[in-house]
Amino acid sequence: MAAAARERGLDPRIVPLIAAEPPTDPGPLDRAVRRLLASAPLGRRDSPPPTGERTSTAGYGWLVVTSATAVRVIAERVSRLPSDLRVAAVGEATAHAARSAGWTVDLVPPDASAAALATALPDSPGTVLFPRSDLAAPTLAEGLRGRGIDVDDVVAYRTVGTGDEPVALDSPPDAVLVTSGSVARQVARRMTPIDARTRIACIGPGTADLARAEGLPVHVVARARSAAALLDAVASELHPHPDQEGQP
Repeated sequence: MAAAARERGLDPRIVPLIAAEPPTDPGPLDRAVRRLLASAPLGRRDSPPPTGERTSTAGYGWLVVTSATAVRVIAERVSRLPSDLRVAAVGEATAHAARSAGWTVDLVPPDASAAALATALPDSPGTVLFPRSDLAAPTLAEGLRGRGIDVDDVVAYRTVGTGDEPVALDSPPDAVLVTSGSVARQVARRMTPIDARTRIACIGPGTADLARAEGLPVHVVARARSAAALLDAVASELHPHPDQEGQP
């Protein structure tokens, strides 16, 4: 993110506000991993299985991930995914993390949202494994269950703040990038009051709504739910093209 910001003429300051911790009760995750490993054989697929051919219901038919952290948690526990397990990622950033872990990604919805993923996942026998943050909204699990799909909804990690003390910067930032509801909460807790010159930039409308609910002013919302779109929007806001001056 910082490197991409510099490419757009921005000067990033990295402020860690959230971190991932193991779940309070690791039992459900441990059981899910054992069930995942029951989906033999192991090994990366070169191509998806034909439609209608799915893993045994003893394991899982799909693994659905909505964050790079969820990918990391599973990859640390499972060296290789079952060869006939199919993987769905909420967006390209999560899909990139999955591919970097050596996974074959079978589905990325056009709109990077939990609701779009719940709609796009094909009907198939077997259970869907959904490892998530303890703070994840129920949108995906409820959407799949509403379609009659069995979901193993497992807390894989806890999203926690990195401290309680106010964040002290040398000078007010021109923009604060808000990439999740968790970040919005920490910005509200540790960076308010926001300087009147600072723009709050959110990665998508859902995050923007959560930021407003935390009392943050929202000035910029990315056109697409991606880091690149967020940075493009911020660069345009801070350094508008001359032809755009005076435009809403």
